[in-house]
Order: sequence, then C-alpha cells, then structure tokens
Amino acid sequence: MIEFFDAATTDEDEETVRPGPLWRHALWAAGIAVLGVGLGRVTGLFRIGPEDYGLPSAAPGPLWPYLAAWTVIGFLTAAVLRATAARVPVYAPGRIGCFLTLLGTRLSLGWRPEAPVLAALGAAALAAAAVWCALALRPGPRGTDGGDASAT
Repeated sequence: MIEFFDAATTDEDEETVRPGPLWRHALWAAGIAVLGVGLGRVTGLFRIGPEDYGLPSAAPGPLWPYLAAWTVIGFLTAAVLRATAARVPVYAPGRIGCFLTLLGTRLSLGWRPEAPVLAALGAAALAAAAVWCALALRPGPRGTDGGDASAT
C-alpha cells in the first residue's frame, strides 16, 4: 500500500519502455495534445508578467485555427515521444510533450503569428521532441544502480 503513494514508482518518473497496442499509443498522444492545448488556452486568459515585457493575454480574433494547429502539432510531438518510449526508455515523455504543446499554444494565442511563423514554431516543437528522443537513443551506460559506470 505504501508503494501506491510513493511518487518514485510512477511510470512517468522512471525511464521505462512503454510497449502496448497502437490504439493505446494513439490515445495517449491525443490526450497529451488535448491537455497541452487546453492548458495553453487557459493560461492565455491572463497576462503573464509585467505590461512592458510579459507574455500578453490572448489577442483578439479567431482562436480556433491556432487551437486546431497546435492540437495537430501536439499530437505529432507526443507521437514521436511515445514511439521512442515504446522501444527505449525515455524520461517523462508526457510532461515534455504537454509542455511543448502548452508553450506553443500559449505563444500563438498571445501574438497570433502568420502561417509561416506558426509552422516554424511547430517545427521547433517537433525538433525539441526529436532531440529529447535522440538523448534517450544515445548509446552508453545507463547505470542508475549507484555503482561506478566506468568499472563495467
């Protein structure tokens, strides 16, 4: 029962391989995308920081195109992270995917960029996810047992 309350035993905190059927991975990626876009929309309701240099609240105008774009971008970002996590251990793929989607949504709602800038923001989010996955794929010792990695 004590293990249930231990935060160190959750899947998100550990680097574990997350195998499973394709529908489960797709559902997970969709959930991360919707969560990130939702949190980005909620934080877009108010200004973050001072008036001079803070992140502005959501600009007036249509917001559905930006929410739809970031839902797709967030799904692709989460899918890249989850596909890698299905084969090798990746640290916190859900948090990374949600954060990248939240950040992109929040920035897009604050400044309402044109399509090329929005595409560049999406490419940057996907590149950040790819770099995170590349770090998990790198060869080398993953010794977390407290021992000296050079001794093996």
